[in-house]
Amino acid sequence: MKLVRYGPAGREKPGILDKESKLRDLSRIVPDIAGETLGSSGLAKIRKAKIEKLPLVKGKPRLGACVGGTRHFIAIGLNYADHAAEAGAPIPKEPIIFSKAPSCIVGPNDNIMVPKASSKLDWEVELGVVIGRRARYIASPADALAFVAGYCVCNDVSEREFQLERSGQWMKGKGCETFGPIGPWLVTRDEIKDVQNLSMWLSVNGESRQKGSTKTMVFGVAHLVWYCSQFFVLEPGDVITTGTPPGVGLGMKPPQYLKAGDVIRLGIEGLGEQTQKVVPFRK
Repeated sequence: MKLVRYGPAGREKPGILDKESKLRDLSRIVPDIAGETLGSSGLAKIRKAKIEKLPLVKGKPRLGACVGGTRHFIAIGLNYADHAAEAGAPIPKEPIIFSKAPSCIVGPNDNIMVPKASSKLDWEVELGVVIGRRARYIASPADALAFVAGYCVCNDVSEREFQLERSGQWMKGKGCETFGPIGPWLVTRDEIKDVQNLSMWLSVNGESRQKGSTKTMVFGVAHLVWYCSQFFVLEPGDVITTGTPPGVGLGMKPPQYLKAGDVIRLGIEGLGEQTQKVVPFRK
């Protein structure tokens, strides 16, 4: 299933794409694509519904983040061997975990705002993993995917000066307002045959910047979900964004960064595409 949240920011409604990729309203079936809806019983309730009988959504409404109520937005650093190489960093022996502020989450096609005092705004196409059931101390990576509701596209927008030159933790350059576009939809786990073999891409102003595949991840999705559960509890609606392939602005020679007016397009095989325009800081 491809699950969607649509409508004005803060007032999104749940939706689903039918067999013809038409958007239908799910409000009669579930209150939101969040919380208990993401568990096995909630998803089963949607599957039992007669999707073709649900109301069609007219026009082209704004798409919100594909999951609501996210309390923990977790990110993994240097998780692609080829990206670590372009950054001149060693391949991690264990996953590098940091947080993005949940308040940075926006819709897949919402604008990205240049933060106040920003000078090195960068892009990162990433696979997002949406947790479907509470997870603590998962026994082994082999058990971990049972805790996953589905997957989505994420742009891990980053401010490199804040992240790397201002000391302290990476979160300062990762959690700024609008730095977490996710969507356009949440694709349930059963629809993705091999999450470790998905092509991914990103362009800026029509010029290709990133091309990669989830097969070059250092730590795969199952390992990451298991690993995170050893340190903190994962709740339904939490998102793990799993690292980026090479081609970020920081790694270019010379480095190239985003500016107001730039347009970013990105996508992952089977998970859809996003488009964002970079806009100046506003109060």
